[in-house]
Amino acid sequence: MYLSPLETFEVLLYRPLGFFSLDISLTNGALFLALAAASIGLLFLGLLRTPLIPSGVQLLAEQLYRFVLSMVAEQTGGAALPFFPLLLLVFIFIAVSNLLGLFPFAFTTTAQFALTFALALSFNLGFVLLGFRLHGMNFLRLFLPAGAPAALLPLIAAIEVVSYLIRTFSLSIRLFANMMAGHTLLHILATFSLQLLKLGGPLGVVAALIPLALVLAVFALELAIALIQAYVFTILLAIYSNDSYHPVH
Repeated sequence: MYLSPLETFEVLLYRPLGFFSLDISLTNGALFLALAAASIGLLFLGLLRTPLIPSGVQLLAEQLYRFVLSMVAEQTGGAALPFFPLLLLVFIFIAVSNLLGLFPFAFTTTAQFALTFALALSFNLGFVLLGFRLHGMNFLRLFLPAGAPAALLPLIAAIEVVSYLIRTFSLSIRLFANMMAGHTLLHILATFSLQLLKLGGPLGVVAALIPLALVLAVFALELAIALIQAYVFTILLAIYSNDSYHPVH
């Protein structure tokens, strides 16, 4: 049992391993990343079989494919479709990682700021490089709104640059904070329910039912949030990628 809600987010060392100067030690974070990768791999391996009558999993995967495809096409006018497989993989990875974290005593990798920040930073750096590759120095027009007064251009440009850089932090903090807050609330309510059960007697059982009902309600909410946050992260990536293709404010 965890004594504190924050203990569920602590990175634990299972086995120290090294490869030359690289630290490849096995931790709970690495283990659950491997579980997420294995789950995604098994999902795609199962979809390689195309029976005459599609299974429920295959129909769900097709709907997911169409959903993310239409989202990328709508947000970028079809310009970012070459990167659709990557965005689809990000959506599935975040959704699977969020859902794995809902199991009792599981480690939620997406509740680690280091992971979400690395994802957001790598994508935003990629969008900047893509913008310069496609448009050269004209990409900087993104930070200069058309029709703005010349006297205010330096101030406006500085604000636009700062807001562009903040995207990395807002994207990563949104996912990490939502996962951490929800799991912390579940732990507090479950612990409170157990403490009431320890009181014994009918009164303790009845009193424990209230936080237990809240646990079930919050768990159902967390299931929805796990998928919603995967959608929010992916659609924001699609929106941000649109600036690389159309750097017009």
